[in-house]
Amino acid sequence: MDTDTKGTPLKDTARPLDAAAVLALLPSRPRVLALGEPTHGEDTLLEVRNALFRQLVEREGYRTIAIESDCLLGLAVDDHVVSGTGTLDEVMERGFSHGFGASAANRELVRWMQDFNDGRPRPERLRFAGFDGPLEITNAESPRRALIALYGYLAAHVDADLLPCTAHTLDHLLGTDERWTEPAAMTDPARSVGRSAEARELRLLADDLVAVLDQQTPHLIPATSRDGWDRARLYGRTATGLLRYHYWMADTSPDRMTRLLGIRDAMMAENLLALAERGPVLAFAHNSHLQRPKSTMRMWDHPLLEWWSAGALVNARLGEDYAFVATALGTIRHRGVGTPPPDTVEGLLYALPEDRYLVDPARLAAALGDTPPAPRESPWFGYASLSPAHLTDIDGLVFVKDVPER
Repeated sequence: MDTDTKGTPLKDTARPLDAAAVLALLPSRPRVLALGEPTHGEDTLLEVRNALFRQLVEREGYRTIAIESDCLLGLAVDDHVVSGTGTLDEVMERGFSHGFGASAANRELVRWMQDFNDGRPRPERLRFAGFDGPLEITNAESPRRALIALYGYLAAHVDADLLPCTAHTLDHLLGTDERWTEPAAMTDPARSVGRSAEARELRLLADDLVAVLDQQTPHLIPATSRDGWDRARLYGRTATGLLRYHYWMADTSPDRMTRLLGIRDAMMAENLLALAERGPVLAFAHNSHLQRPKSTMRMWDHPLLEWWSAGALVNARLGEDYAFVATALGTIRHRGVGTPPPDTVEGLLYALPEDRYLVDPARLAAALGDTPPAPRESPWFGYASLSPAHLTDIDGLVFVKDVPER
């Protein structure tokens, strides 16, 4: 079936995928243009992202890309593409979380950004950012790295009497990193250090250090640089976010996992908002982190978990300055995701001849008529199919017909 009962061709909802076509769907150029993916680890989807980012850079003036990776590790990648610090091999090894540094498409992105920046004035250079917290499925990082970096920045540039503690005090309260990264704490709150006396004291001190950073802004920006101050703000957001995350890891209430998921996405949202202050950003992450409706997940033996995604939070703050383009796909045969059923959105789009294209969600919803297609059941836990109910909440839909094994 390629038409609805009114005879509107589905093919009329699709167009070639490029940056101009994406922006043509929007009322204005957004400060955060979010591109989602329905699964991780497939370079075909990252190649689509890379091509779109190049066009946004070359034709639309975008200068920053932010991906779902550790925000602190990403600083090494940014230093490499902006200043040539480190080798490409080094930054691919230590500049990404979640195993994303092994991706050939991510490597190509970093290489292209560094080449683009070569010889350009610093204000015109491309910037790279991770916008996820230092969090993995099995554990959360110690707040040491962020707290010590924030303290070091402040200690070098403000009067020592303004600081709430000494570096020795921070080091003593932090203790060993293994206390914080205990994998068992994710499923056993009793194994978490997050509500210890030391952790509670660190939350107060981190808050005071961020307050000093804010209060000394008129001095710190000219004394260091806007980039240096922005980086210190990132350290502050990350330290306070990690301490909050660890606190709720130690919680025993039924809402524990919902809290943790919400804190993670709130950290992501704050990072995106900070990046948007310096210019338009292409953000790339899983669809569930960028969508406007509540995100949902089933985890272990928990009931269905619901929380507001980073995209929903940024959208609430920016309005039309936030745009979300979701990605749906037909097959990932090497993962057991075969041809989609013809009565699903993916199945209807799969019947069109093109390999990849951009769909106008409003026109697609009109073409589908009053009876929405059936949701596609995902045969593999790592792939999240498109919810037909979400069509009215996205600004564009990228469809990739087949994702081959690499």
